[in-house]
Amino acid sequence: MDNPNPVRLLVVDDEPHIADLVATVARYEGWQAVTAGSGAAALSRAAEFGPDIVVLDLMLPDLDGFTVLDRLREHGNAVPVVFLTAKDATADRIAGLTRGGDDYLVKPFSVEELMARLRAVLRRSISVPQAPRTAVLRVADLTLDEDTREVRRGDRLAELTPTEYELLRYLMRRSPAVVTKAQILDHVWEYDFGGRSNVVELVISHLRRKLDDGAEPLIHTVRGVGYVVRAGR
Repeated sequence: MDNPNPVRLLVVDDEPHIADLVATVARYEGWQAVTAGSGAAALSRAAEFGPDIVVLDLMLPDLDGFTVLDRLREHGNAVPVVFLTAKDATADRIAGLTRGGDDYLVKPFSVEELMARLRAVLRRSISVPQAPRTAVLRVADLTLDEDTREVRRGDRLAELTPTEYELLRYLMRRSPAVVTKAQILDHVWEYDFGGRSNVVELVISHLRRKLDDGAEPLIHTVRGVGYVVRAGR
C-alpha cells in the first residue's frame, strides 16, 4: 500500500546527475522528490511543492544557497534544510548552521549517509507524542514547552532550528546531569559523525547566543566531560 503521506523532498543542485541521483534514491524510499537547478527555481519549487525538507547546494548559478535559505525564512518558511556542498572549510560549516541550516554534508558524499541525515533531521523537526510527562521543562528562567515547541528565556521567545531545539531539550531533560559530546551525537544526530564532534560545539555556540543575550549563562561547558544546563556554575 502506498504511503498516504509521503515525505516531500526538494533537491537543489546545479549538477543534474547529483540532483537526479538523490531524488531517485528518495523515491525508492517512498518519498516524493522534485529537483531544481538554480536558486530562483528552488524558491519557485518550494512555493509550489511545499517540501518537508530541502537538500540545498551552496554554489548555484544565480543565488547562492545561503541567499535561498534567507529568502525562504523571510517568507516564513521554516522547512528544515541540509546543505550539500563542495565547500568544506570550518567557516562554511559555521555559516551554514548559523544561517539556519539543520545539517551540512560535504561532497563527495555517500547517498546512504545523506538519507540517514535527512531522516534524522525530519525526526527532530516533527513533534512525536511522548509518554506522559511534564510538558514544560524549566531551568531557572529558561522554559521549553514540548507541546508547542516554544522556547523562552524569561518573556523572550527564542527561535530555534529543529536541531537546536532537540539538543536543548536533551540537555534540559538530563539537567542537572552533565552529558558528553558522544551522548549528544548519539541522541540528537543518531548516526556516526566520523569524529566531527565539533558540530556539537557549533550548535551549543548558537544556542548560547540565542538564549543568553546578556542574561546569566545557563549552558555550561564542563571541561573534559561535556555540557550541562543549570543556573550558576
